[in-house]
Amino acid sequence: MRFFLSILALVLLSSCYSIERDCTDFKTGTFEFTYSIDGIEQTSRFMRTEDLNIDYHEEEKADSSSIRWINDCEFILKKLHPTTNSEKEAIHMKILSTTDDSYTFEYKLAVKRPNRPSRVEKGVAKKIK
Repeated sequence: MRFFLSILALVLLSSCYSIERDCTDFKTGTFEFTYSIDGIEQTSRFMRTEDLNIDYHEEEKADSSSIRWINDCEFILKKLHPTTNSEKEAIHMKILSTTDDSYTFEYKLAVKRPNRPSRVEKGVAKKIK
């Protein structure tokens, strides 16, 4: 009986914990995101408006995508000028948690490919403006 009450108390106390998610502060602005490709760390800077996302890569190439907001914490990105078939596919972005100047997010293809496992990636973006 004691064991059951201990487990019940633990579940009740842990259910009160909630992750901070104030996504409206991150709908627009300029952000930095560090990622790794083949073990080489790179930084990308992007500017987001209410309906447009412009990526600036280290080579200073600009890459634009349209944004369609699902709710305050989720949106769909679609490249405006894709150069390959894989760039034509929309990306579903979801903000998982926020701090004062950054947010943790995950992203995946917006439409699941048949007979392929869904790949979900995570990252942290820092607001710089």
